[in-house]
Amino acid sequence: MDPVEKSGYYYANKFALIMLEALQDVLGENGLKAILNLAHLPELIDKFPPDNLNKEFDFSDVSAVNQALEEIYGPRGGRGLALRAGRATFADSLKNFGALAGASDLAFKVLPLNTKMRIGVPSMARIFTQVSDQHSTSKEMDDCFVYSIHRCPVCWGRHDLDKPVCFIAVGLLQEGMKWLSGGKEFRVNESKCVSMGDEVCEFIIEKTPIR
Repeated sequence: MDPVEKSGYYYANKFALIMLEALQDVLGENGLKAILNLAHLPELIDKFPPDNLNKEFDFSDVSAVNQALEEIYGPRGGRGLALRAGRATFADSLKNFGALAGASDLAFKVLPLNTKMRIGVPSMARIFTQVSDQHSTSKEMDDCFVYSIHRCPVCWGRHDLDKPVCFIAVGLLQEGMKWLSGGKEFRVNESKCVSMGDEVCEFIIEKTPIR
């Protein structure tokens, strides 16, 4: 696996820390070491990013970890691990941010599901735009929300792929919807990916929960 060229765009240290801790929980220390070595990131072994919101974790490093998961565990195994890491990132940090922090209040809990989604999905996009160099937007359609990442860390520097690969982002959105809805699961699919030549990474969040 070739190194991913540095982007000059940055993810918050805290999100990178949680992502790496989640992978270590699943893979064990040796499994994560193998990922970091393959990703050309040996400096992160036993020295994770600090627990702060400084924007210092390069997008290319997120992409390299994602690619190394695929290389070692195969497309299906890598996808499952990336989804878990994404879900952990939301569960352990994002629910405490700004507009989303109120989602645990009684006044929010009694709102209709569509209203919760109408408030929560744009809030997630705003938070990521504020605390990272990732630029995210959302728009509501009749039966879904379209969540777009205009500068995506998960597939940074990858090209000519024939399928979407941003499963860390899919997992994060899945967990975000579960939190906003009070425990329901929603189908989230990546419909466009910069690594496939698209202009944005686009995710379709269906309005009707799976369960």
